[in-house]
Amino acid sequence: MEEQGAVAGTPEGGVDRPALTEGDRAARDWLRAKFDALGMRTLVDGIGNMFGCLDLAGPHAPWIMTGSHLDSQPNGGRFDGAYGVVAGLVAASAIKEAVRNGSVSPKANLAVCNWTNEEGARFQPSLIGSSVYSGSMSLQDALAVKDGAGIAVGQALDAIGYRGHDVPPRPAAFVEMHVECAPDLEAAGLQLAPFTRYWGATKIRARFTGLQAHTGPTPMERRRDALLGAAYLIADLRELCGTAADTLYTSAGRIEVLPNSPNSVISEATLWVELRSPVQDVLAWAEKQFLAALERSAARAEVGGQVLHTERRKAGVFDAGLCRMVEAAMNAEGLQVMHLSTIAAHDAIRLAEICPSIVVAVRSIGGICHNSIEYSNPEDLAAGTRILVRALSELIATGAKDLRHN
Repeated sequence: MEEQGAVAGTPEGGVDRPALTEGDRAARDWLRAKFDALGMRTLVDGIGNMFGCLDLAGPHAPWIMTGSHLDSQPNGGRFDGAYGVVAGLVAASAIKEAVRNGSVSPKANLAVCNWTNEEGARFQPSLIGSSVYSGSMSLQDALAVKDGAGIAVGQALDAIGYRGHDVPPRPAAFVEMHVECAPDLEAAGLQLAPFTRYWGATKIRARFTGLQAHTGPTPMERRRDALLGAAYLIADLRELCGTAADTLYTSAGRIEVLPNSPNSVISEATLWVELRSPVQDVLAWAEKQFLAALERSAARAEVGGQVLHTERRKAGVFDAGLCRMVEAAMNAEGLQVMHLSTIAAHDAIRLAEICPSIVVAVRSIGGICHNSIEYSNPEDLAAGTRILVRALSELIATGAKDLRHN
């Protein structure tokens, strides 16, 4: 963990590795070297997903997968995502040795994954790599996505040398380790827990359009300030949460304005809005409320308002069989079990569309994430990795034959 945290590390102790930047390239190079050291075949697909493949049971055996992502938020933390990749490497090493000494008789192979653009910081939407892999997004559409500077995903992959052409294996099961990024485990005094369900999300890009003018002589009643409309909407969204307490989270995490000059009235304000809920009906209701608030805010500020793009990700549950397997591993380690829901998205959500999938959370100290101060104790990280080794060993020994994709 310390070694990967030094790759594109920041003075504050975090990492700065948005997807397909030079920092991300350096992290990918680091991972490829680790795959090589473990004797794993490295495959890179058309969207840049990396797979370290450990052939244990032959070419016709099923594949068990684990891993997460190495890309980060700008000035993000060194645990989010990266822990799942590092834990996968450690587990692969342990399982390889167990197969060599005969303590595990493999009926499946193992792959450790690094998914492209999980964070969605540079390119939207998030989860691009796992979305292409699962088939919920086409490769052509993904490669055409552009960042704020107009650089497409395909161009960025070529620039860092990670647009591949390999065809990776398909999984019989996927287990992802991840730091919790929330305070629940710490509050309960526990080290880790499986996520049994995941919240859905509706992500909307909306724009207010006003009139650029001088901030000095233009009378207040004649100003058509697009940012004012955006401000009204953001306040309405915050109030909306109060009518669906604990089942609706809202945010406007990114705003771009034009002309972005201190002496000019804002002519254009674009917002990236998120609505999150574990209940699908609440998400549908919240989207309707958002549209009404957009119209109301635009009228109040006397500007135009429109939706540019909407992405809908459904709420759901992770595989019950994998959850029981994780619980059994925790019992074997003497760890108390509780169940959690993940509000944040993870690549395992996309993998759940094609195979049994689960995320296991490790305690985050202070419950903070997407920040250089995010932290998880070494003993918690080690406990999570032991659970991963137990779960993967059982899946590899059985070929995942007792799991049902729900």
